[in-house]
Amino acid sequence: MVCVCRPLCARKKLRLAGDKRKHNEGRVEVFYNAAWGTVCDDDFNIHAAQVVCRELGYLEAISWSPSSKYGKGEGPIWFDNLRCTGKEKTLAQCPSNGIGVSDCKHSEDVGVVCSDKRIPGFKFVNTMPNHVESLDIQVEDVRIRAILSSYRKRIPVTEGYVEVKDGGKWKQICNTEWTQSSARVICGMFGFPGERKMFARRKRPTYWDYAVNCTGNEAHLSSCKLGQAPSTKSNGTCPEGLPVVVSCVPGRDFAPTPMTGFRKAFRQEQPLVRLRGGAIVGEGRVEVLKNGEWGTICDDKWNLLSATVVCRELGFGTAKEALSGGRLGQGMGPVHMNEVACSGFEKSVTECFFNKEALGCSHEEDAAVRCNVPAMGFQQSLRLSGGRSPFEGRVEVLAERNGSLVWGTVCSDGWGTMEAMVVCRQLGLGFASNVFQETWYWPGQVSADPVVMSGVRCSGTEMSLSHCLHHGAHLSCAKGGGRNAAGVACSETAPDLVLNPQVVEQTTYMEDRPMFMLHCAYEENCLSSTSSQAPANSYRRLLRFSSQIHNNGHSDFRPKAGRHSWVWHDCHRHYHSMEVFTLYDLVTLNGTKVAEGHKASFCLEDSECDEGIEKRYECANFGEQGITVGCWDTYRHDIDCQWIDITELKPGDYIFQIVINPNYEVPESDYSNNIMKCRCRYDGHRVWMYSCHNGGSLSTETEETFPGLLNNQVTHR
Repeated sequence: MVCVCRPLCARKKLRLAGDKRKHNEGRVEVFYNAAWGTVCDDDFNIHAAQVVCRELGYLEAISWSPSSKYGKGEGPIWFDNLRCTGKEKTLAQCPSNGIGVSDCKHSEDVGVVCSDKRIPGFKFVNTMPNHVESLDIQVEDVRIRAILSSYRKRIPVTEGYVEVKDGGKWKQICNTEWTQSSARVICGMFGFPGERKMFARRKRPTYWDYAVNCTGNEAHLSSCKLGQAPSTKSNGTCPEGLPVVVSCVPGRDFAPTPMTGFRKAFRQEQPLVRLRGGAIVGEGRVEVLKNGEWGTICDDKWNLLSATVVCRELGFGTAKEALSGGRLGQGMGPVHMNEVACSGFEKSVTECFFNKEALGCSHEEDAAVRCNVPAMGFQQSLRLSGGRSPFEGRVEVLAERNGSLVWGTVCSDGWGTMEAMVVCRQLGLGFASNVFQETWYWPGQVSADPVVMSGVRCSGTEMSLSHCLHHGAHLSCAKGGGRNAAGVACSETAPDLVLNPQVVEQTTYMEDRPMFMLHCAYEENCLSSTSSQAPANSYRRLLRFSSQIHNNGHSDFRPKAGRHSWVWHDCHRHYHSMEVFTLYDLVTLNGTKVAEGHKASFCLEDSECDEGIEKRYECANFGEQGITVGCWDTYRHDIDCQWIDITELKPGDYIFQIVINPNYEVPESDYSNNIMKCRCRYDGHRVWMYSCHNGGSLSTETEETFPGLLNNQVTHR
């Protein structure tokens, strides 16, 4: 019995495969020595299944199945007679006969069923069999090379020769067998949803050894059919005498700026598909609009063809990855589609066939995509300097000064979470995790100390910091650059707080409470301003409700302020880790605010958690505060300040709204779902709360019937 960890751990990869299965079950397959193989069921047990499931990011194994329950695999049988204890971190650490040493047949391939629950914060590597690297034909690199040198500085490059890198040399493709379908594939690879016809002038290049014939729905050139090497004439050109050229049509977000005004002159139709929860442009959980409500797609049979339809529909190229198992966060509302099967040529994923009868999917099976996007060169004009890792540092931008391009800093006046989010996205580093208005502990290059950008204000959705509002050539920065320059720290994951609207709707009631019992609440400004004149024996009418706030993200929600700076409130005898955690407002049907309240986070803790997830945070004994991934914090209706003071409110119809994390103190992967709205009717004696929903869960047309904020991202902008 030997352990093969050393050679395999260097390049280990597991996946679950097979037909008629959920994302959390399947035949166990191991990638080793550039080939996928299987595991024999001899001596396999629940301990080995536990190792497999945890390595794949699931909390635990539920069961395992011998005798190729999920179908017979192909290729080598990499493991036989595995003897795991269940404590190993990877399957490669378990003793076995040795890698590739087996007397089994594929009729003995083992399968496992893992828990639906994910390991909080687990960093997933996509294991669906659609990587470019796993395709049969390897292509070193492909590029579109502009025909004219003057066009090579254009961003993005949309047309030119198609060149393939082979044996370290760039070679052009002869147009033998080349069709518009092949051009569609090339454009999709480079982030463009469409293509135009284009013809080249004669040229004497070095040609690639293959003719290319694509059907048009492939995600990459290397999955197209290759023809025989074209015979060349004595002058070095291919029989038709022309190298292949393409002209690609960019999506709306990447189109040249002169078209911007034209596009904005018309109101765009409500999209039927969107991406949510992604860290960078072109990735996210797939959501579709049906019957006026946004919902998700179940990952059963989710593949690269269907993902590519989504990407093209949204103005990107083909899909790089089709992600399963809620990898980019869990959505809300219904699961609209399951077992989606696209041909690759549909205009929208809503046109694809799907199984209308398939039920039982949860949001832990939400499908997601990563799309090819055009190379815009944004990363070349921004950098982080002086940090302890590539994910943090002082923000430095490349700017033109006196006719030269120089690196300089960004003024930190007003620098906040939205600006930091744009920086991390532009650099491809994920989400912002911390924002810094002083960076003296990150000494960058002295030559880059001067401020070259000030007055930066971002909405948080921009692709580049230069797209945000800023002062332009007339800088204004009283603090100066250097040690006072803006800085960020980025992270691949982020929390995502979502309020449960049903809990609010079900727990709302009114209470008339005497003023002498509201002394502490008055000190914390939880009553309306007129309460200052109210006698002690008078009553205040309070609209009370519970809020249950879930963390649906991939990292814990922690208060920005450290424990040493929490504020002690002597009256309530507790600490506030966030001075304003939620805002409560009542607005009229024309959007005028008539009553308000707020709630400090005197206790951010795990009230309850999903099955299999342990609580990490509790407020007792000055404990650590936060909300764990997969847990929720409940603010009960009967605690102080969990109300709106409606003593002076006139009877009528109103909109009630709650905003979580309103000042963006803590970065999240999605702020659009931090707001919740309800319709509220008050007749002077009773109150009704109904039609409660989270921001972004309804169509634009329906949402416009609810006045107030459309989403959290305009609260303070």
